[in-house]
Amino acid sequence: MAKQEQVLIIEPQHELKFRGPFTSPVTSYMKLTNPSEKKVCFKIKTTAPKKYCVRPNSGVLDAKGVIDVAVSLQPFDFDPNEKNKHKFMVQTMIAPDGEINMDSLWKDVNPDNLMDSKLKCVFEMPVDPAAAATAPQENNVDASPAIHEEKAKRIGDGAKSSPKPSTIVEGELMKAAAEVKHLREEESSLRQENLQLKEELLRLRRSAAVAAVDSSAPILASGAVVAPAPLPMMYVVLALVMGLIGIILGKFLL
Repeated sequence: MAKQEQVLIIEPQHELKFRGPFTSPVTSYMKLTNPSEKKVCFKIKTTAPKKYCVRPNSGVLDAKGVIDVAVSLQPFDFDPNEKNKHKFMVQTMIAPDGEINMDSLWKDVNPDNLMDSKLKCVFEMPVDPAAAATAPQENNVDASPAIHEEKAKRIGDGAKSSPKPSTIVEGELMKAAAEVKHLREEESSLRQENLQLKEELLRLRRSAAVAAVDSSAPILASGAVVAPAPLPMMYVVLALVMGLIGIILGKFLL
């Protein structure tokens, strides 16, 4: 007896693609469409059940009904050199009349009533933009001389407009020399101010010392010190006379 043709429309038909990187769960979707006028029971199987999570993995699809099945690939260490042998199979059968017990239905089903479709899993890694840019483009040969001339002109204009490294270095050196000159001028100015402050402090100290020494002597407005005036001659003579009188009186009294 010939095998029955699949009643459901399965999208995609042959390959279920998973796009990396595979460091986290990657989900692909399978669309099941029932174009018939009858209910259809479906069940999804895989050759690597520990690596995939399928929701829903079984059910009943009403007439003209559509359902999306999410197939999640669990994280794993991807090796591009390892050949992938993972496959999925969608088993279907026309639902019996009355109440349906899914567990007993698939155990007691007649194999001749089963329909199935197989899909293989394909792992794809994202293309690195940097690697794609540096990869040799052997097939993209530009045969137009005008386009080559235009590209060369653009490259030449870009080279002219962009400053040369030597010009940039010279500019930086000139800027640094100007800053050093400015700093030296400021240093010289600060040294002169420091010398002036030291001289002013020394002058103030000398003035204070002279004022302390000559504080008892009268000072004229011009700053000259006034010497004490000599005693009059009359006072000197009077003192001598009084001294002689004292001597004479002393002799008589003795």
